[in-house]
Amino acid sequence: MRTFFISLLMGLCLICPAQNSKTVVGAYVTASSDIMPDPTVMTHLNYAFGSVNETFNGVNISRPERLRQMVALKAQNPELKVLLSIGGWTSGRFSEMVATKANREAFASDCRRIVDEYGLDGIDMDWEYPTSSEAGISSSPDDTRNFTLLMKTLRRQLGPKKLITVATVCYAKYIDFRHCLRYIDLVNVMAYDMSDKNKAHHAALRPSPVSGYCTSAQAVEAHLEVGVPKSKLVMGIPFYGKGNDQDDGIKAWKRTHTLPEGYRELWNDEAQVHYIVNAEGQFVWGIEDLQSLSAKCRYITEHGLRGGMYWEYSIDNAEGDKRNTVWRMLTSPEK
Repeated sequence: MRTFFISLLMGLCLICPAQNSKTVVGAYVTASSDIMPDPTVMTHLNYAFGSVNETFNGVNISRPERLRQMVALKAQNPELKVLLSIGGWTSGRFSEMVATKANREAFASDCRRIVDEYGLDGIDMDWEYPTSSEAGISSSPDDTRNFTLLMKTLRRQLGPKKLITVATVCYAKYIDFRHCLRYIDLVNVMAYDMSDKNKAHHAALRPSPVSGYCTSAQAVEAHLEVGVPKSKLVMGIPFYGKGNDQDDGIKAWKRTHTLPEGYRELWNDEAQVHYIVNAEGQFVWGIEDLQSLSAKCRYITEHGLRGGMYWEYSIDNAEGDKRNTVWRMLTSPEK
């Protein structure tokens, strides 16, 4: 046992970044695009998605040949960490998998097989969310406790040198962080989709009249309150806007890139975001642009968080304006 904990500490030292460096997690959804990610604008690449298999004891991988191509990007950036994200919205069978020790052991063992076979640096767990059936998946009141048991089993199977990361809802519910943090390297906070999409901005930095039920800053504070240290806290940053996509003016704007008569783009200094209102002055679309991305990156740096995670790589333009901005702001912040 003593030997295991010494090895664990040594492994943690190997995967922790230098004190002043920032982690930049780039999420890549294989179903979105066939473009190859630029491995020089991220420290970690989360390949989405894997899923719990139909017998609740293993992992299915979406386009496994594509995952091998992601690992091959290490030739361009030897420091890149490549992880398989398992889950995603509407991805189920987690509750059944964690419900028994046999299934947890078999699932964790299969994760180890995949890590070894594909040359991965770890596993990212994206169960949305333990104890919740909001995404149309099965759930149980025991999910949170069983999630902790899964993290313990996964750490034992992967060993101390491989990464275990988790995606978590903005208000820090569903996961018992105080009991499972010892097994987890990074907590990727999904600080987006935090509003009714037709009424408020989904990723405001701070509370304001145009922010939703949660903001990026509130999401960070919620995780700090439940014990997640800043050294493990990665704030999610969306590359996409969101709003009323059934609005005729927004449809026209997306098609022509010109706002219809009466529509205006505004900036809210509290929320640090741009948004669009219609001729009646009603919120219709929240924008995520370079100015708001920069504000989020400054927040990450100023508050000493571990880093940022952008969702999702293929949403950026061909020139990579958003990913390059996040990379520059987090790795070479203005003095």
